Amino acid sequence: MTFSDLGLSAALVKAVEEKGYTKPSPIQEKAIPHILEGKDILASAQTGTGKTAGFTLPVLQHLAATKHPKYRPLRALVLTPTRELAAQIYDNIREYSKYVNIKSAVVFGGVNAKPQIATLKNGVDILVATPGRLLDLHDRKALSFKRIDVLVLDEADRMLDMGFVRDINKLISFMPVKRQNLLFSATFSNDIKKLASGILNNPVSVETAPQNSTAKKVTHKVFKVDKGQKTAFTIKLIKDNNWKQVLIFTRTKHGANKLTEKLIKAGITAAAIHGNKSQGARTKALKNFKDNSIKILVATDIAARGLDIPLLPYVVNFELPNVPEDYVHRIGRTGRAGAAGEAISLVCSEEVEYQNEIEKLLKEKLKSTIVEGFEPTDTAPPKRAATQSKGSFNKKSKARSVNGNKPKKKPHFKGNKPAGSTSGRGRTGAPKKNR
Repeated sequence: MTFSDLGLSAALVKAVEEKGYTKPSPIQEKAIPHILEGKDILASAQTGTGKTAGFTLPVLQHLAATKHPKYRPLRALVLTPTRELAAQIYDNIREYSKYVNIKSAVVFGGVNAKPQIATLKNGVDILVATPGRLLDLHDRKALSFKRIDVLVLDEADRMLDMGFVRDINKLISFMPVKRQNLLFSATFSNDIKKLASGILNNPVSVETAPQNSTAKKVTHKVFKVDKGQKTAFTIKLIKDNNWKQVLIFTRTKHGANKLTEKLIKAGITAAAIHGNKSQGARTKALKNFKDNSIKILVATDIAARGLDIPLLPYVVNFELPNVPEDYVHRIGRTGRAGAAGEAISLVCSEEVEYQNEIEKLLKEKLKSTIVEGFEPTDTAPPKRAATQSKGSFNKKSKARSVNGNKPKKKPHFKGNKPAGSTSGRGRTGAPKKNR
């Protein structure tokens, strides 16, 4: 099947082919015809499978084919969770719309709003935005949602994770009830289905891969290593293998900064990307990484969500995520569009349960390796993964207790308290003072 067979116009097909694509991906094949028919879509696919073009191309065709007043009211809105993803989608829209008379723009926080306001005043057909800045611009009367024909929520699961649901609902309240809604997500969680039920009208469900699956050409490697040895081991991996382009994930912003500093001290070019960095610094770091000016990009989960780095060979989990689904999103940065990739995880004793939960999600055992000179000696107990309830995790821990003896139950009501015990008022058990 070709892009023409999907019903796309010659102008759009020409732009797509100039980007080097001749055949649509499975998600594009399934979603584009339904979107062209004006139907609402609830779509899920692995990262790196062409979701962006899956909604961009038919929306551009709708905008180009329908008449619009001279002042160009905003008619299509794409909401995304991060600035990097917004900028990336905007770049794709510009490339795909080069042969059609469509004006596009992107707005997000972290930069001066005045140039964005000026752009919007000149008229925009399709806007890509993050929820916070969009609400701010609406409050400033810089744009109106009264003529919105199409609303796209991209990476909807991450937007929920980041707490944007109230912003999304508020934005939708300003839009016409009659409109086309397209919701794209890496996963179909219960929260996503709940969000979809309040937004979509008789949606067509499109899914091209099992929920939370990973790209087939991505291989997984786990190295057991002490927490304090992870940095030295990472440096060894990069230097011994002469890696040229690696995306490394940490759980915290502080951890990303700390690792980046140590890599630079070791003579390895690196930059960090996370929420505390200015937008200018984030854009520069990503650009330098893409053009190979730096070898290593150290990122947190939120900052890296949606990053499109073609042919990225390696992703390293410096720290495993405590949310198993985040592992799928992380390694989705490699093995994109059918290319091969390698996902490497450094696991210390505290992260054993994280690995167990990831393996349950993937339905796959990740083979662990120990490297000479970095043999793990940590005895720190494992931490609870986000998917484990406190009760079940405690039960699991108790099951591992010596000789299998159950610990004595703590007294849970007053009658069980041993003689001479305090009443529990404060730390000293002193009687309650008169107030």
